[in-house]
Amino acid sequence: MNDIEVLSVGDVVTDAFIKLSENEAHTFSNQDGTFLAMEYRAKLPYDQADIIKGDGNAANASLSFAKLGLRSGLASNVGQDQHGSDIIASLKKSGVDTSYVKVNKGKKSNYNYILRYQADRTILTHHEQYDYDWPSIAKKDMPKWVYFSSIGKNTLPFHDDIADWLSENHEVKLAFSPGTFQIAAGAGRLKRIYKRTNILLLNREEAAEVSDGNHKDVHDLFDKLHALGPKQVIITDGPKGSYASGPEGRLFMPVYPDSSPPIERTGAGDAFSSTVVAAVIKGEPLQEALRWGPINSMNVVQHIGPHEGLLTEAQLKTMLKNAPEWYHSSPL
Repeated sequence: MNDIEVLSVGDVVTDAFIKLSENEAHTFSNQDGTFLAMEYRAKLPYDQADIIKGDGNAANASLSFAKLGLRSGLASNVGQDQHGSDIIASLKKSGVDTSYVKVNKGKKSNYNYILRYQADRTILTHHEQYDYDWPSIAKKDMPKWVYFSSIGKNTLPFHDDIADWLSENHEVKLAFSPGTFQIAAGAGRLKRIYKRTNILLLNREEAAEVSDGNHKDVHDLFDKLHALGPKQVIITDGPKGSYASGPEGRLFMPVYPDSSPPIERTGAGDAFSSTVVAAVIKGEPLQEALRWGPINSMNVVQHIGPHEGLLTEAQLKTMLKNAPEWYHSSPL
């Protein structure tokens, strides 16, 4: 067992990325949203397929932490199949401790299909039903941080187990980047998690849903999110940049300029969130941590999938050194 600095918690999956031919698909919009369309009952060619093992918000974060030089582990679930074995092997090869990845007998591993069209994607997702059990962690193996993110439905008792464990281990700090199910469960049901959170990370739409605040007023979002308990709150707003609130005050951070048009955006948010948290773990103040996140996020979208573009600390600091003069946070 390694001395884990940050233990990521959440589901892990194999993703099959399928690049659709722009001659065979198109998008259209109406009052209900924007939709991807292809000919029904047709046999359509596609341009490219890529299989990436060990995806998922928490898994992506665990790989980002490892790449940035932290001792990183993952607590998750896989099935008793080849996909599960391949996921574990891939994580280990990338330096992630998989001691807390549970192999569920008689179950399949999660497998998604991601339809790539231009620079964006549509994800066909399916979560297997596992028996989620919080692992027994010896005091000598206690992580300094837990990074908790997206997990499947029917896991509310598991959240209670984590809340109990955090209550018993006050020295462990928590970064929480809730996924779809966790947001839908409501802040009231997960109030013990929110209250225990050191860093809460959400996009603007999620922040409004969790807080029931004014989407147009970031200060209102911050006020209502802090009322839930988190010490620091970070809200991303796509190409508009990101916002942070904590003891250092409230800050705005612009995005790092793309080196070229994005190829594929999967994992950009995970790269941003995990990199900001990694910088904080390494002792950087929030103002500097906010400069780290957009760089890793920018580089991830220059590659297919959430892993290939992840930077080492040395690579990231080189880009920071060469960043434009305007690339810094400012008071909000």
